Amino acid sequence: MDRAPGIPRPRRRRLAAWSAATALALSVAGLAAAGPAAAADVNNVRNAGFESGLTGWTCTAGSGTTVSSPVHGGATALKATPSSQDNAKCSQSVAVKPNSTYTLGAWVQGGYAYLGVTGTGTTDVSTWTPDSSSWKQLSTTFTTGASTTSVTVYTHGWYGQAAYYADDVSVLGPDGGGGGDPAPTVPAAPAGLSVTGTTSSSVSLSWSAVSGATGYNVYRNGTKITAVTGTSATVTGLSAATSYTFQVTATNAAGESAKSATVTGTTSSGSGGGGGGTLPKHAVTGYWQNFNNGATVQKLSDVPSAYDIIAVAFADATSTPGAVSFTLDSAGLGGYTVDQFKADVKAKQAAGKKVIISVGGEKGTVSVNDAASAANFANSVYSLMQTYGFDGVDIDLENGLNATYMTQALRALSAKAGPSLIITMAPQTIDMQSTSNGYFQTALNIKDILTVVNMQYYNSGSMLGCDGKVYSQGTVDFLTALACIQLEGGLSPSQVGLGLPASTRAAGGGYVSPTVVNNALDCLTKGTGCGTFKPSRTYPDLRGAMTWSTNWDATSGNAWSNVVGPHVDAMP
Repeated sequence: MDRAPGIPRPRRRRLAAWSAATALALSVAGLAAAGPAAAADVNNVRNAGFESGLTGWTCTAGSGTTVSSPVHGGATALKATPSSQDNAKCSQSVAVKPNSTYTLGAWVQGGYAYLGVTGTGTTDVSTWTPDSSSWKQLSTTFTTGASTTSVTVYTHGWYGQAAYYADDVSVLGPDGGGGGDPAPTVPAAPAGLSVTGTTSSSVSLSWSAVSGATGYNVYRNGTKITAVTGTSATVTGLSAATSYTFQVTATNAAGESAKSATVTGTTSSGSGGGGGGTLPKHAVTGYWQNFNNGATVQKLSDVPSAYDIIAVAFADATSTPGAVSFTLDSAGLGGYTVDQFKADVKAKQAAGKKVIISVGGEKGTVSVNDAASAANFANSVYSLMQTYGFDGVDIDLENGLNATYMTQALRALSAKAGPSLIITMAPQTIDMQSTSNGYFQTALNIKDILTVVNMQYYNSGSMLGCDGKVYSQGTVDFLTALACIQLEGGLSPSQVGLGLPASTRAAGGGYVSPTVVNNALDCLTKGTGCGTFKPSRTYPDLRGAMTWSTNWDATSGNAWSNVVGPHVDAMP
Protein backbone atom coordinates (compact mmCIF):
# COMPACT_ATOMS: atom_id res chain seq x y z
CA MET A 1 0.00 0.00 0.00
CA ASP A 2 1.25 3.51 -0.75
CA ARG A 3 2.18 5.84 2.08
CA ALA A 4 2.70 8.75 -0.29
CA PRO A 5 -0.31 10.11 -2.21
CA GLY A 6 -0.61 9.50 -5.94
CA ILE A 7 2.84 7.98 -6.40
CA PRO A 8 3.05 4.58 -8.11
CA ARG A 9 5.17 2.08 -6.23
CA PRO A 10 8.10 0.47 -8.01
CA ARG A 11 6.90 -2.57 -9.85
CA ARG A 12 8.50 -5.97 -9.59
CA ARG A 13 10.08 -7.55 -12.66
CA ARG A 14 7.57 -9.16 -14.97
CA LEU A 15 7.57 -10.26 -18.62
CA ALA A 16 9.65 -7.87 -20.70
CA ALA A 17 6.83 -6.87 -23.01
CA TRP A 18 3.17 -7.59 -22.43
CA SER A 19 2.60 -7.29 -26.15
CA ALA A 20 4.76 -10.39 -26.47
CA ALA A 21 2.80 -12.03 -23.69
CA THR A 22 -0.42 -11.25 -25.53
CA ALA A 23 0.84 -12.79 -28.74
CA LEU A 24 2.12 -15.80 -26.87
CA ALA A 25 -1.16 -16.30 -25.02
CA LEU A 26 -2.98 -16.27 -28.34
CA SER A 27 -0.56 -18.66 -30.02
CA VAL A 28 -0.21 -21.50 -27.55
CA ALA A 29 -2.79 -24.24 -27.52
CA GLY A 30 -4.84 -25.08 -24.46
CA LEU A 31 -4.00 -28.00 -22.21
CA ALA A 32 -5.64 -31.10 -23.59
CA ALA A 33 -6.82 -33.97 -21.47
CA ALA A 34 -4.44 -36.87 -21.84
CA GLY A 35 -5.91 -40.34 -21.70
CA PRO A 36 -4.00 -43.37 -20.43
CA ALA A 37 -1.64 -45.08 -22.83
CA ALA A 38 -2.93 -48.19 -24.54
CA ALA A 39 -1.24 -51.49 -23.76
CA ALA A 40 0.62 -51.56 -27.11
CA ASP A 41 1.82 -47.97 -26.88
CA VAL A 42 5.49 -47.12 -26.49
CA ASN A 43 7.37 -43.96 -25.68
CA ASN A 44 8.88 -43.02 -29.02
CA VAL A 45 11.24 -40.38 -27.54
CA ARG A 46 14.89 -41.41 -27.32
CA ASN A 47 16.85 -40.49 -24.20
CA ALA A 48 13.56 -39.28 -22.73
CA GLY A 49 15.02 -38.78 -19.23
CA PHE A 50 18.33 -37.22 -20.37
CA GLU A 51 20.21 -40.09 -18.75
CA SER A 52 22.62 -40.01 -21.72
CA GLY A 53 23.24 -36.30 -21.55
CA LEU A 54 21.85 -34.43 -24.55
CA THR A 55 22.17 -37.37 -26.93
CA GLY A 56 19.36 -37.11 -29.46
CA TRP A 57 18.52 -33.55 -28.43
CA THR A 58 19.55 -30.19 -29.96
CA CYS A 59 19.37 -26.97 -27.92
CA THR A 60 19.59 -23.50 -29.46
CA ALA A 61 22.51 -21.18 -28.68
CA GLY A 62 24.16 -23.72 -26.40
CA SER A 63 21.38 -23.14 -23.89
CA GLY A 64 20.98 -26.73 -22.69
CA THR A 65 22.86 -28.97 -20.29
CA THR A 66 22.07 -31.87 -17.98
CA VAL A 67 22.02 -31.65 -14.19
CA SER A 68 21.75 -34.11 -11.32
CA SER A 69 19.38 -31.86 -9.32
CA PRO A 70 16.52 -31.24 -9.52
CA VAL A 71 15.36 -34.39 -11.31
CA HIS A 72 11.90 -35.87 -11.71
CA GLY A 73 13.03 -39.42 -12.47
CA GLY A 74 16.35 -41.18 -12.88
CA ALA A 75 19.65 -39.45 -12.23
CA THR A 76 19.61 -36.43 -14.56
CA ALA A 77 17.32 -33.83 -16.12
CA LEU A 78 17.57 -31.09 -18.73
CA LYS A 79 18.39 -27.53 -17.66
CA ALA A 80 17.94 -24.89 -20.36
CA THR A 81 18.67 -21.21 -19.79
CA PRO A 82 17.04 -18.53 -21.98
CA SER A 83 18.72 -15.24 -22.82
CA SER A 84 17.27 -11.93 -23.91
CA GLN A 85 17.59 -13.10 -27.54
CA ASP A 86 17.00 -16.86 -27.20
CA ASN A 87 14.21 -18.91 -25.65
CA ALA A 88 16.37 -22.01 -24.95
CA LYS A 89 14.58 -24.36 -27.32
CA CYS A 90 15.59 -28.04 -27.11
CA SER A 91 14.18 -30.42 -29.71
CA GLN A 92 14.28 -33.97 -31.03
CA SER A 93 13.02 -35.62 -34.23
CA VAL A 94 10.76 -38.50 -33.22
CA ALA A 95 9.67 -41.37 -35.50
CA VAL A 96 5.89 -41.90 -35.61
CA LYS A 97 3.27 -43.77 -37.65
CA PRO A 98 0.88 -42.01 -40.05
CA ASN A 99 -2.78 -41.54 -39.14
CA SER A 100 -2.10 -42.17 -35.46
CA THR A 101 -2.88 -40.37 -32.22
CA TYR A 102 -0.10 -39.70 -29.70
CA THR A 103 0.05 -38.26 -26.20
CA LEU A 104 2.87 -35.74 -25.73
CA GLY A 105 4.04 -35.17 -22.15
CA ALA A 106 6.90 -33.87 -20.03
CA TRP A 107 7.64 -32.84 -16.47
CA VAL A 108 8.91 -29.28 -16.03
CA GLN A 109 10.10 -27.01 -13.24
CA GLY A 110 11.64 -23.55 -12.89
CA GLY A 111 10.93 -20.66 -15.25
CA TYR A 112 8.23 -20.37 -17.91
CA ALA A 113 8.20 -23.74 -19.73
CA TYR A 114 6.63 -24.78 -23.03
CA LEU A 115 6.11 -28.19 -24.66
CA GLY A 116 5.04 -28.70 -28.24
CA VAL A 117 5.29 -30.61 -31.48
CA THR A 118 5.63 -29.55 -35.12
CA GLY A 119 5.46 -31.38 -38.43
CA THR A 120 2.43 -33.46 -37.48
CA GLY A 121 0.84 -33.16 -40.90
CA THR A 122 -2.37 -32.06 -39.19
CA THR A 123 -2.56 -29.52 -36.36
CA ASP A 124 0.64 -28.78 -34.44
CA VAL A 125 -0.01 -28.37 -30.71
CA SER A 126 1.71 -26.90 -27.67
CA THR A 127 1.06 -26.19 -24.01
CA TRP A 128 2.84 -24.18 -21.31
CA THR A 129 2.96 -23.22 -17.65
CA PRO A 130 4.20 -20.19 -15.70
CA ASP A 131 7.22 -20.60 -13.44
CA SER A 132 6.95 -23.45 -10.95
CA SER A 133 9.02 -24.26 -7.85
CA SER A 134 8.08 -27.96 -8.06
CA TRP A 135 7.72 -30.51 -10.84
CA LYS A 136 4.59 -30.03 -12.93
CA GLN A 137 3.34 -32.21 -15.78
CA LEU A 138 2.54 -30.75 -19.19
CA SER A 139 0.47 -32.92 -21.52
CA THR A 140 -1.41 -32.65 -24.79
CA THR A 141 -2.33 -34.89 -27.75
CA PHE A 142 -1.79 -34.76 -31.50
CA THR A 143 -2.71 -36.80 -34.57
CA THR A 144 -0.35 -37.48 -37.47
CA GLY A 145 -1.20 -37.00 -41.11
CA ALA A 146 -1.54 -39.66 -43.79
CA SER A 147 2.15 -39.43 -44.81
CA THR A 148 3.75 -38.30 -41.55
CA THR A 149 6.59 -40.54 -40.34
CA SER A 150 8.39 -38.14 -38.01
CA VAL A 151 7.62 -35.07 -35.91
CA THR A 152 9.75 -32.60 -33.98
CA VAL A 153 9.16 -32.45 -30.26
CA TYR A 154 10.44 -29.41 -28.39
CA THR A 155 10.63 -27.64 -25.06
CA HIS A 156 11.55 -24.00 -24.55
CA GLY A 157 11.48 -21.22 -22.00
CA TRP A 158 10.86 -17.51 -22.46
CA TYR A 159 13.20 -14.69 -23.37
CA GLY A 160 15.08 -13.21 -20.42
CA GLN A 161 13.30 -15.40 -17.88
CA ALA A 162 14.72 -17.96 -15.44
CA ALA A 163 16.12 -21.33 -16.50
CA TYR A 164 13.65 -24.18 -16.85
CA TYR A 165 14.12 -27.88 -16.16
CA ALA A 166 12.55 -30.74 -18.11
CA ASP A 167 12.52 -34.49 -17.55
CA ASP A 168 10.76 -37.67 -18.63
CA VAL A 169 9.58 -36.42 -22.03
CA SER A 170 7.19 -38.82 -23.75
CA VAL A 171 5.40 -39.36 -27.04
CA LEU A 172 3.14 -42.28 -26.18
CA GLY A 173 1.42 -44.11 -29.01
CA PRO A 174 2.05 -46.66 -31.76
CA ASP A 175 5.68 -47.63 -32.24
CA GLY A 176 7.11 -45.43 -34.97
CA GLY A 177 10.15 -47.69 -35.35
CA GLY A 178 12.64 -45.19 -34.01
CA GLY A 179 13.34 -47.06 -30.83
CA GLY A 180 12.04 -45.52 -27.65
CA ASP A 181 11.48 -46.22 -24.00
CA PRO A 182 8.82 -48.71 -22.93
CA ALA A 183 5.44 -47.35 -21.95
CA PRO A 184 4.82 -47.06 -18.21
CA THR A 185 2.81 -49.63 -16.32
CA VAL A 186 0.14 -48.93 -13.73
CA PRO A 187 1.89 -48.27 -10.40
CA ALA A 188 1.38 -50.22 -7.20
CA ALA A 189 -0.92 -48.99 -4.43
CA PRO A 190 0.80 -46.63 -1.96
CA ALA A 191 1.88 -48.00 1.40
CA GLY A 192 2.48 -46.29 4.72
CA LEU A 193 -0.49 -43.92 4.69
CA SER A 194 -0.76 -42.17 8.05
CA VAL A 195 -2.29 -39.11 9.70
CA THR A 196 0.46 -36.65 10.59
CA GLY A 197 -1.60 -33.85 12.11
CA THR A 198 -5.07 -32.43 12.66
CA THR A 199 -6.75 -29.12 13.41
CA SER A 200 -10.42 -28.30 13.91
CA SER A 201 -10.82 -28.06 10.12
CA SER A 202 -8.03 -30.12 8.54
CA VAL A 203 -6.25 -33.47 8.48
CA SER A 204 -2.67 -33.84 7.23
CA LEU A 205 -1.57 -37.10 5.56
CA SER A 206 1.65 -38.68 4.35
CA TRP A 207 2.58 -41.93 2.59
CA SER A 208 5.52 -43.72 0.98
CA ALA A 209 6.60 -42.97 -2.57
CA VAL A 210 5.64 -45.50 -5.26
CA SER A 211 8.10 -46.43 -8.01
CA GLY A 212 6.95 -45.21 -11.41
CA ALA A 213 4.25 -42.95 -10.02
CA THR A 214 3.99 -39.39 -11.31
CA GLY A 215 1.18 -38.29 -8.98
CA TYR A 216 -1.26 -39.36 -6.29
CA ASN A 217 -5.02 -39.05 -5.76
CA VAL A 218 -6.43 -38.49 -2.27
CA TYR A 219 -9.83 -39.93 -1.32
CA ARG A 220 -12.00 -38.88 1.63
CA ASN A 221 -14.81 -41.23 2.63
CA GLY A 222 -14.42 -42.96 -0.74
CA THR A 223 -14.60 -39.82 -2.91
CA LYS A 224 -11.60 -38.31 -4.71
CA ILE A 225 -10.98 -34.80 -3.37
CA THR A 226 -7.56 -33.76 -4.65
CA ALA A 227 -4.51 -34.78 -6.68
CA VAL A 228 -0.90 -34.05 -5.67
CA THR A 229 2.57 -34.81 -7.02
CA GLY A 230 4.29 -35.29 -3.64
CA THR A 231 3.79 -37.83 -0.86
CA SER A 232 1.81 -35.65 1.53
CA ALA A 233 -1.39 -33.60 1.53
CA THR A 234 -3.47 -31.50 3.91
CA VAL A 235 -7.23 -31.89 3.51
CA THR A 236 -9.00 -28.70 4.57
CA GLY A 237 -12.57 -27.45 4.96
CA LEU A 238 -13.54 -30.20 7.40
CA SER A 239 -16.00 -30.03 10.29
CA ALA A 240 -14.74 -29.86 13.86
CA ALA A 241 -14.75 -32.97 16.09
CA THR A 242 -15.55 -35.26 13.12
CA SER A 243 -13.94 -38.51 11.94
CA TYR A 244 -13.07 -39.04 8.27
CA THR A 245 -11.56 -41.98 6.38
CA PHE A 246 -8.78 -41.46 3.83
CA GLN A 247 -7.10 -43.50 1.08
CA VAL A 248 -4.61 -42.62 -1.66
CA THR A 249 -3.81 -44.03 -5.08
CA ALA A 250 -0.74 -43.68 -7.30
CA THR A 251 -1.03 -42.53 -10.92
CA ASN A 252 1.00 -42.22 -14.10
CA ALA A 253 0.30 -42.15 -17.83
CA ALA A 254 -0.75 -45.81 -17.75
CA GLY A 255 -3.50 -45.29 -15.20
CA GLU A 256 -4.37 -45.34 -11.51
CA SER A 257 -3.37 -47.91 -8.90
CA ALA A 258 -5.62 -49.68 -6.46
CA LYS A 259 -6.44 -47.72 -3.30
CA SER A 260 -4.18 -47.82 -0.28
CA ALA A 261 -5.19 -49.11 3.11
CA THR A 262 -7.67 -46.85 4.92
CA VAL A 263 -6.74 -44.52 7.78
CA THR A 264 -9.04 -42.47 9.97
CA GLY A 265 -8.41 -38.85 10.95
CA THR A 266 -10.50 -37.01 13.54
CA THR A 267 -10.53 -33.21 13.61
CA SER A 268 -10.20 -31.42 16.93
CA SER A 269 -13.02 -29.46 18.51
CA GLY A 270 -13.05 -25.76 17.72
CA SER A 271 -14.62 -23.08 15.60
CA GLY A 272 -14.38 -25.04 12.36
CA GLY A 273 -11.33 -23.20 11.07
CA GLY A 274 -11.03 -20.52 8.44
CA GLY A 275 -9.80 -17.96 10.94
CA GLY A 276 -12.99 -15.93 10.60
CA GLY A 277 -14.44 -16.08 14.11
CA THR A 278 -17.71 -14.14 14.08
CA LEU A 279 -16.86 -12.38 10.84
CA PRO A 280 -19.92 -12.09 8.55
CA LYS A 281 -20.13 -14.26 5.45
CA HIS A 282 -19.35 -11.24 3.26
CA ALA A 283 -17.00 -8.57 4.56
CA VAL A 284 -15.47 -5.21 3.66
CA THR A 285 -11.85 -4.55 4.66
CA GLY A 286 -10.36 -1.08 4.96
CA TYR A 287 -6.83 0.04 5.79
CA TRP A 288 -6.56 2.74 8.46
CA GLN A 289 -3.51 4.97 8.13
CA ASN A 290 -1.30 5.49 11.17
CA PHE A 291 0.28 8.48 9.42
CA ASN A 292 -0.69 11.66 7.59
CA ASN A 293 0.01 11.63 3.85
CA GLY A 294 -2.58 14.18 2.78
CA ALA A 295 -5.65 12.00 3.23
CA THR A 296 -8.19 12.77 5.95
CA VAL A 297 -6.66 12.11 9.37
CA GLN A 298 -8.87 9.77 11.38
CA LYS A 299 -9.18 8.23 14.77
CA LEU A 300 -10.15 4.58 14.66
CA SER A 301 -13.55 5.62 15.97
CA ASP A 302 -14.07 7.71 12.80
CA VAL A 303 -13.97 4.65 10.52
CA PRO A 304 -17.50 4.04 9.12
CA SER A 305 -19.46 1.01 10.23
CA ALA A 306 -19.43 -0.31 6.64
CA TYR A 307 -15.97 -1.72 7.34
CA ASP A 308 -15.99 -5.19 8.91
CA ILE A 309 -12.21 -5.61 9.08
CA ILE A 310 -9.98 -2.63 9.86
CA ALA A 311 -6.30 -3.17 9.08
CA VAL A 312 -4.07 -0.79 11.03
CA ALA A 313 -1.22 0.27 8.74
CA PHE A 314 1.54 -0.52 9.53
CA ALA A 315 3.72 -2.53 11.87
CA ASP A 316 7.39 -1.96 11.06
CA ALA A 317 10.55 -4.05 11.13
CA THR A 318 12.85 -3.93 14.14
CA SER A 319 16.54 -4.69 14.47
CA THR A 320 15.63 -8.28 15.40
CA PRO A 321 15.23 -10.38 12.21
CA GLY A 322 11.56 -11.10 11.54
CA ALA A 323 10.25 -9.12 14.50
CA VAL A 324 7.85 -6.20 14.12
CA SER A 325 6.72 -3.32 16.31
CA PHE A 326 3.95 -0.72 16.25
CA THR A 327 4.10 2.88 17.43
CA LEU A 328 1.02 5.08 17.24
CA ASP A 329 1.79 8.32 15.37
CA SER A 330 0.13 10.49 18.00
CA ALA A 331 1.67 13.72 16.71
CA GLY A 332 0.73 13.06 13.09
CA LEU A 333 -2.80 12.09 14.11
CA GLY A 334 -3.56 15.30 15.99
CA GLY A 335 -2.72 14.13 19.49
CA TYR A 336 -4.51 10.75 19.32
CA THR A 337 -3.29 8.89 22.41
CA VAL A 338 -2.46 5.23 22.85
CA ASP A 339 -5.16 4.88 25.51
CA GLN A 340 -7.75 6.38 23.14
CA PHE A 341 -6.58 4.05 20.39
CA LYS A 342 -6.87 0.96 22.60
CA ALA A 343 -10.34 2.05 23.74
CA ASP A 344 -11.39 2.52 20.11
CA VAL A 345 -10.14 -0.97 19.24
CA LYS A 346 -12.38 -2.39 21.97
CA ALA A 347 -15.34 -0.29 20.85
CA LYS A 348 -15.02 -1.51 17.27
CA GLN A 349 -14.85 -5.09 18.48
CA ALA A 350 -17.91 -4.55 20.67
CA ALA A 351 -19.70 -3.41 17.50
CA GLY A 352 -18.82 -6.71 15.82
CA LYS A 353 -15.79 -5.46 13.87
CA LYS A 354 -12.30 -6.97 13.62
CA VAL A 355 -9.19 -4.82 14.05
CA ILE A 356 -5.90 -6.30 12.85
CA ILE A 357 -2.32 -5.10 12.51
CA SER A 358 -0.96 -4.90 8.96
CA VAL A 359 2.69 -5.77 8.40
CA GLY A 360 4.66 -4.19 5.60
CA GLY A 361 3.20 -1.76 3.08
CA GLU A 362 5.00 -0.24 0.13
CA LYS A 363 8.10 0.55 2.20
CA GLY A 364 7.92 -2.41 4.59
CA THR A 365 11.12 -4.46 4.84
CA VAL A 366 10.16 -7.27 7.21
CA SER A 367 12.10 -10.41 6.29
CA VAL A 368 11.07 -13.88 7.47
CA ASN A 369 13.52 -16.28 5.84
CA ASP A 370 14.58 -18.82 8.45
CA ALA A 371 13.23 -20.60 11.51
CA ALA A 372 14.53 -18.00 13.95
CA SER A 373 12.97 -15.03 12.13
CA ALA A 374 9.70 -16.99 11.76
CA ALA A 375 9.58 -17.45 15.53
CA ASN A 376 10.43 -13.78 16.06
CA PHE A 377 7.63 -12.74 13.74
CA ALA A 378 5.03 -14.91 15.49
CA ASN A 379 6.14 -13.81 18.96
CA SER A 380 6.21 -10.09 18.12
CA VAL A 381 2.82 -10.09 16.35
CA TYR A 382 1.26 -11.99 19.26
CA SER A 383 2.76 -9.46 21.65
CA LEU A 384 1.13 -6.62 19.68
CA MET A 385 -2.18 -8.48 19.80
CA GLN A 386 -1.93 -8.68 23.56
CA THR A 387 -0.84 -5.05 23.95
CA TYR A 388 -3.40 -3.40 21.68
CA GLY A 389 -6.13 -6.04 21.48
CA PHE A 390 -5.71 -6.75 17.75
CA ASP A 391 -7.71 -9.68 16.36
CA GLY A 392 -5.00 -10.81 14.00
CA VAL A 393 -2.54 -9.85 11.30
CA ASP A 394 -2.50 -8.71 7.68
CA ILE A 395 0.45 -9.62 5.44
CA ASP A 396 1.19 -6.77 3.04
CA LEU A 397 4.84 -7.42 2.21
CA GLU A 398 5.33 -5.95 -1.25
CA ASN A 399 8.92 -7.08 -1.72
CA GLY A 400 8.17 -10.78 -1.72
CA LEU A 401 8.14 -13.42 0.99
CA ASN A 402 9.50 -16.87 1.72
CA ALA A 403 6.56 -19.28 1.62
CA THR A 404 8.22 -21.90 3.80
CA TYR A 405 9.05 -19.64 6.71
CA MET A 406 6.06 -17.31 6.48
CA THR A 407 3.88 -20.40 6.65
CA GLN A 408 5.86 -21.51 9.69
CA ALA A 409 5.45 -18.08 11.29
CA LEU A 410 1.69 -17.86 10.74
CA ARG A 411 1.10 -21.38 12.01
CA ALA A 412 3.11 -20.56 15.12
CA LEU A 413 1.01 -17.43 15.60
CA SER A 414 -2.17 -19.45 15.14
CA ALA A 415 -1.04 -21.91 17.81
CA LYS A 416 -0.60 -19.00 20.21
CA ALA A 417 -3.74 -17.03 19.35
CA GLY A 418 -6.23 -19.85 18.82
CA PRO A 419 -9.00 -20.42 16.26
CA SER A 420 -10.41 -16.88 16.42
CA LEU A 421 -7.24 -15.47 14.79
CA ILE A 422 -7.87 -13.32 11.70
CA ILE A 423 -5.24 -13.68 8.94
CA THR A 424 -5.55 -11.54 5.82
CA MET A 425 -3.15 -10.96 2.94
CA ALA A 426 -2.83 -8.14 0.39
CA PRO A 427 -0.49 -9.35 -2.37
CA GLN A 428 0.16 -7.42 -5.55
CA THR A 429 -1.29 -8.81 -8.77
CA ILE A 430 2.04 -10.27 -9.93
CA ASP A 431 2.23 -12.28 -6.68
CA MET A 432 -0.95 -14.21 -7.49
CA GLN A 433 -0.41 -14.98 -11.16
CA SER A 434 0.71 -18.53 -10.40
CA THR A 435 0.39 -21.00 -7.54
CA SER A 436 4.18 -21.32 -7.66
CA ASN A 437 4.65 -17.75 -6.42
CA GLY A 438 5.55 -17.32 -2.75
CA TYR A 439 2.40 -15.42 -1.79
CA PHE A 440 0.09 -17.91 -3.49
CA GLN A 441 2.00 -20.83 -1.96
CA THR A 442 1.70 -19.29 1.50
CA ALA A 443 -2.03 -18.74 1.10
CA LEU A 444 -2.54 -22.36 0.06
CA ASN A 445 -0.24 -23.61 2.83
CA ILE A 446 -2.38 -21.93 5.51
CA LYS A 447 -5.74 -22.39 3.82
CA ASP A 448 -7.20 -23.98 6.95
CA ILE A 449 -6.47 -20.85 9.07
CA LEU A 450 -6.61 -18.14 6.38
CA THR A 451 -9.42 -15.58 6.47
CA VAL A 452 -9.14 -13.71 3.17
CA VAL A 453 -6.71 -12.68 0.42
CA ASN A 454 -7.49 -9.15 -0.79
CA MET A 455 -5.23 -8.91 -3.83
CA GLN A 456 -4.38 -5.36 -4.93
CA TYR A 457 -5.99 -4.92 -8.35
CA TYR A 458 -4.12 -1.67 -8.99
CA ASN A 459 -0.64 -0.23 -9.66
CA SER A 460 -0.35 -3.23 -11.97
CA GLY A 461 -0.49 -2.30 -15.64
CA SER A 462 -1.70 -5.35 -17.58
CA MET A 463 -1.82 -8.95 -16.40
CA LEU A 464 -2.87 -12.40 -17.55
CA GLY A 465 -6.32 -13.62 -16.57
CA CYS A 466 -7.25 -17.22 -15.86
CA ASP A 467 -8.19 -17.65 -19.53
CA GLY A 468 -4.64 -16.82 -20.68
CA LYS A 469 -5.66 -13.44 -22.11
CA VAL A 470 -4.11 -10.12 -21.10
CA TYR A 471 -6.34 -7.58 -19.32
CA SER A 472 -5.64 -3.97 -18.42
CA GLN A 473 -6.20 -2.56 -14.94
CA GLY A 474 -9.10 -0.23 -14.38
CA THR A 475 -11.72 -2.52 -15.93
CA VAL A 476 -14.28 -4.99 -14.65
CA ASP A 477 -12.59 -7.70 -16.74
CA PHE A 478 -9.30 -7.11 -14.92
CA LEU A 479 -11.00 -7.74 -11.58
CA THR A 480 -12.97 -10.81 -12.60
CA ALA A 481 -10.41 -12.56 -14.83
CA LEU A 482 -7.64 -12.18 -12.23
CA ALA A 483 -9.86 -13.16 -9.30
CA CYS A 484 -10.62 -16.31 -11.28
CA ILE A 485 -6.96 -17.38 -10.95
CA GLN A 486 -7.29 -17.52 -7.17
CA LEU A 487 -10.78 -19.01 -7.22
CA GLU A 488 -9.72 -21.82 -9.55
CA GLY A 489 -6.20 -22.10 -8.11
CA GLY A 490 -7.14 -23.60 -4.76
CA LEU A 491 -8.49 -20.85 -2.52
CA SER A 492 -12.03 -21.08 -1.19
CA PRO A 493 -14.33 -18.33 -2.55
CA SER A 494 -14.78 -17.18 1.07
CA GLN A 495 -11.02 -16.49 1.08
CA VAL A 496 -11.03 -14.17 -1.95
CA GLY A 497 -11.69 -10.43 -1.86
CA LEU A 498 -11.20 -7.61 -4.39
CA GLY A 499 -8.75 -4.91 -3.30
CA LEU A 500 -9.20 -1.47 -4.89
CA PRO A 501 -8.17 2.13 -4.16
CA ALA A 502 -10.84 4.32 -2.59
CA SER A 503 -10.07 7.25 -4.92
CA THR A 504 -7.85 8.28 -7.80
CA ARG A 505 -5.46 9.86 -5.28
CA ALA A 506 -5.07 6.62 -3.33
CA ALA A 507 -2.96 4.82 -5.97
CA GLY A 508 -0.83 5.48 -9.00
CA GLY A 509 -3.23 3.63 -11.32
CA GLY A 510 -6.02 1.10 -11.45
CA TYR A 511 -8.81 3.07 -9.79
CA VAL A 512 -12.32 2.00 -10.76
CA SER A 513 -15.55 3.56 -9.58
CA PRO A 514 -17.42 1.84 -6.74
CA THR A 515 -20.06 0.85 -9.30
CA VAL A 516 -17.46 -1.15 -11.25
CA VAL A 517 -16.40 -2.87 -8.02
CA ASN A 518 -20.03 -3.86 -7.49
CA ASN A 519 -20.33 -5.08 -11.09
CA ALA A 520 -17.30 -7.32 -10.57
CA LEU A 521 -18.76 -8.69 -7.35
CA ASP A 522 -22.03 -9.43 -9.15
CA CYS A 523 -20.22 -11.07 -12.05
CA LEU A 524 -18.33 -13.42 -9.75
CA THR A 525 -21.21 -14.22 -7.38
CA LYS A 526 -24.24 -14.12 -9.70
CA GLY A 527 -22.95 -14.08 -13.29
CA THR A 528 -24.36 -10.59 -13.98
CA GLY A 529 -22.60 -7.29 -14.60
CA CYS A 530 -19.69 -8.96 -16.41
CA GLY A 531 -17.60 -7.42 -19.17
CA THR A 532 -16.15 -9.51 -21.98
CA PHE A 533 -14.80 -12.07 -19.51
CA LYS A 534 -17.44 -14.36 -18.02
CA PRO A 535 -16.38 -16.93 -15.41
CA SER A 536 -17.28 -20.54 -16.14
CA ARG A 537 -19.21 -20.69 -12.86
CA THR A 538 -20.30 -18.38 -10.06
CA TYR A 539 -18.89 -18.05 -6.55
CA PRO A 540 -21.69 -16.92 -4.23
CA ASP A 541 -19.46 -17.35 -1.15
CA LEU A 542 -16.95 -14.72 -2.35
CA ARG A 543 -15.79 -12.87 0.78
CA GLY A 544 -16.11 -9.27 -0.43
CA ALA A 545 -13.90 -6.26 -1.10
CA MET A 546 -11.07 -4.21 0.37
CA THR A 547 -9.91 -0.62 -0.10
CA TRP A 548 -6.86 1.50 0.47
CA SER A 549 -7.74 3.35 2.57
CA THR A 550 -10.47 4.43 5.00
CA ASN A 551 -8.67 7.79 5.09
CA TRP A 552 -8.77 8.28 1.31
CA ASP A 553 -12.38 7.12 1.39
CA ALA A 554 -13.13 9.84 3.95
CA THR A 555 -11.36 12.40 1.77
CA SER A 556 -13.90 11.56 -0.94
CA GLY A 557 -16.86 11.78 1.43
CA ASN A 558 -16.88 8.00 2.02
CA ALA A 559 -18.07 7.54 -1.57
CA TRP A 560 -16.44 4.10 -1.79
CA SER A 561 -17.79 2.53 1.41
CA ASN A 562 -21.24 4.13 0.99
CA VAL A 563 -21.66 2.28 -2.33
CA VAL A 564 -19.62 -0.91 -1.91
CA GLY A 565 -20.46 -1.58 1.75
CA PRO A 566 -24.23 -2.07 1.35
CA HIS A 567 -23.67 -4.02 -1.85
CA VAL A 568 -21.35 -6.49 -0.11
CA ASP A 569 -23.84 -6.88 2.73
CA ALA A 570 -26.55 -7.75 0.20
CA MET A 571 -24.50 -10.37 -1.64
CA PRO A 572 -26.02 -13.89 -1.74
